[in-house]
Amino acid sequence: QPQFVASGGGLVQPGGSLRLSCDTSEYLSAIGWFRQAPGKEREGVSCISVSGDITKYSDSVKGRFTSSRDNRKNTVYLQMDNLKPQDTAVYYCATNGMTGCRELDVTRFRSWGQGTEVTVSS
Repeated sequence: QPQFVASGGGLVQPGGSLRLSCDTSEYLSAIGWFRQAPGKEREGVSCISVSGDITKYSDSVKGRFTSSRDNRKNTVYLQMDNLKPQDTAVYYCATNGMTGCRELDVTRFRSWGQGTEVTVSS
């Protein structure tokens, strides 16, 4: 089973932007982005279908985050704009083993790899 590696995190001021990348290791499927803040459960952020034409977002990030993908580069991206302190978390990408997205349910995703830390602070 592949282990997806997320990268691109860092420290950013409120209102700033970051772009995260997920190396999918040539594994074609829908990819979900999740995050886990200290002391909290892992929550779904977004999902993008294998073709990239369907995306889903949680209410907390809708309008601020955008997921895209380049299958030639085996990479899925999460563009995060207008970041807020409550976006601070470790971000992970994972697969649901399907071509499309359904629920952003952490129990339906697998192949959790190394996450990337995002800190939004002034």
